[in-house]
Amino acid sequence: MQKLFTGLQPSGSLHIGNYFGALKPAVEMCKAYNGMLMIADYHALTTLKDPRAMRENIMSVVKDYLAAGLDPTRTTIFKQSDVPEHTELSWIFQCLVTTAFLELSHAYKDKVAKGLEANAGLFAYPILMAADILLYDTDVVPVGEDQRQHLEYARETAAKFNNTFGQTFKEPKEMIIESVAVIPGTDGRKMSKSYNNIIPLFGSKDEIAKAVMSIVTDSKGKRPENVFAIHRAFKREEEIAPLYERSKSNYKAIKEALIEDIEALIGPMRAKRDSISDDDARRVLEGGGERARKRASKKMLDVREKIGVTI
Repeated sequence: MQKLFTGLQPSGSLHIGNYFGALKPAVEMCKAYNGMLMIADYHALTTLKDPRAMRENIMSVVKDYLAAGLDPTRTTIFKQSDVPEHTELSWIFQCLVTTAFLELSHAYKDKVAKGLEANAGLFAYPILMAADILLYDTDVVPVGEDQRQHLEYARETAAKFNNTFGQTFKEPKEMIIESVAVIPGTDGRKMSKSYNNIIPLFGSKDEIAKAVMSIVTDSKGKRPENVFAIHRAFKREEEIAPLYERSKSNYKAIKEALIEDIEALIGPMRAKRDSISDDDARRVLEGGGERARKRASKKMLDVREKIGVTI
């Protein structure tokens, strides 16, 4: 079975756009691969400087994935900081690549342009990510089209090491997720916490209803397109089209139907999530961390031998 690696930062409460864009695809893909899901807490340090929020977000991510159906007996769920080989390998890679190579990063330039501090961690982010991926002889990494460069960095870094010290790292392939639609927010823009336009994934039914009722409707069209675009994520278009045709300008009825369809999917997941304790989440991370470190330690024995620090 091929090895799949994916990572996500602990960034707090999720919304339904996160579910369809990242959570659901990851759960489905891990059923067909030897999957590793890494909670990228050290990556998050480039922007998150609140230890309490970090701890809460880490626990939240574990519960979110378990509630969505990820099986911790089949997929290794672990925390980046529990496997120190990640940062060790990143340093080795940084001693091979050039600053000019890192300056090509689209993500770095975009984040700095948006006003984020240009700290050294943000600058070296692609190399830590390369270490994350290469440490486990990963075959495939699911990414969006805008993240393709991350895999190019990983392959270039692997090739640089292999050419310098001998064949050691597998060059991974990207799995471009093209079928995932962008879920619009309540104001019609892409759903994002930064826009304050979200429908909370694990919010109460009342919280979800409040968000749905605030969706901006376009009275100029034949149907409220913002509502329809969100609804289409929960039911096939042919299933909901008659409702929109019948109701037309009765936006209240349409939104109430959307609330019920969201609840039908989210309600059982929310109940499952509520049943997962912090201790349950810690046990998952402890078990996953042990498995990940066992694999990482074995790989690093070979790396240390290759670079000559083993005597």
